[in-house]
Amino acid sequence: MEAFAYKNNVLHCDGVELRVVADDVGTPAYVYSARTFVDRYRDLDAAFAGVPHLICYSAKANGNLAVLRLLVEAGAGIDIVSGGELYAARRVGADPAKIVFAGVGKTAAEIEAALTAGILFFTVESGPELERIAALAERLGAVGRFALRINPDVEADTHEYVVTGAARKKFGVDLGRAAELYARSLKMPGVEAVGVHMHLGSQLMTSQPYVAAIGKIRALVDDMARRGMKLTYFDIGGGYGVRYDGERPETAKQFAEAIIPAVQSLDMTLVLEPGRYIAGNAGVLLTRVEYVKRTPDKTFVIVDVGMNDLIRPALYGAFHRIAAVEHAGDEMERVTVVGPICESSDFNAEGIQLPKVAGGDLLAFMGAGAYVASMGSAYNARRLPPEILVEDGRYRVVRTRQTYDELFGAHVLDASQEAGR
Repeated sequence: MEAFAYKNNVLHCDGVELRVVADDVGTPAYVYSARTFVDRYRDLDAAFAGVPHLICYSAKANGNLAVLRLLVEAGAGIDIVSGGELYAARRVGADPAKIVFAGVGKTAAEIEAALTAGILFFTVESGPELERIAALAERLGAVGRFALRINPDVEADTHEYVVTGAARKKFGVDLGRAAELYARSLKMPGVEAVGVHMHLGSQLMTSQPYVAAIGKIRALVDDMARRGMKLTYFDIGGGYGVRYDGERPETAKQFAEAIIPAVQSLDMTLVLEPGRYIAGNAGVLLTRVEYVKRTPDKTFVIVDVGMNDLIRPALYGAFHRIAAVEHAGDEMERVTVVGPICESSDFNAEGIQLPKVAGGDLLAFMGAGAYVASMGSAYNARRLPPEILVEDGRYRVVRTRQTYDELFGAHVLDASQEAGR
């Protein structure tokens, strides 16, 4: 059953009328289906039941604490990329033994916090990072378990900004240097190599790039085993795609059927880091039409969602289908949907067919569960919108709309305040 569907010409989320939510909390507002988050996690978990595996949800996709708690309670681990995400994961009760820490620029403070928490492993992106982890771990009397992130130089058919497994990108260590770095780690008392990691990019429609990259990396795993270093985790990252419009991504079952044969003989625990796959289609962003502006060239539908609330179209040229919350008729109109931000890049959709709307009408940006609220900002001094979770036929606010006092609360207005810090 689709989480977002029409009933009596009104768009619902798991049985809850979205116009009721909008009238209650206002717009813009993010609305999430709790059931969809959990169902997508369970689909992937069941698909990989044939091999030892750990699914670490990528918190950067949607880091709302209520969402993280849902997934942790369902059995998921957490893939983090910052000290803030470590804090969030611990706040919702995530098992440190199910937390993996990725990212190219981990600070000393972040590494120390993760070592103290006892996370499963760090994804190491460079020699200097490994040296830093080793030194900090030795000082703390800890052991920094790590998986070396390999850049397999495999191209992914996706937007250039979210390709991460190509040699020209900043991520990972090339295959030619990986064995040397593993060998160096044996002389560092503060670290222990426990795995290998890769991540190819985001919004990938097919398993083919994964299979190609695994084929390249497994030779390294075999080589390290011959040298006496048995790696126990093979982390294939995330990036599995979802449908925003006409895309046809592989199902969890199809994806698993391609991946499992490629790793099954390695006798390793498979780690997956899905974010968008779990969260993407679990949410919508509600907006209200402020004005309809007709010019000789275009019709602009001006809504209260700006690029600060939904940056993906401006940043990536991404497409989010727009749906009328209430069907008012069959008359369609070609329009450009824009927001209130003082930037020409503040557009949501260019030249789309939309049911004819007027000021005050409600619309929903579909597929807004991943990389939407988490990428939001307060640009133009616009307050962060609320986040709403629909569960068991009821909805609740899981992040309140930011107040102006909260927006400016960290600002220091005069010297007496600054001196008193």
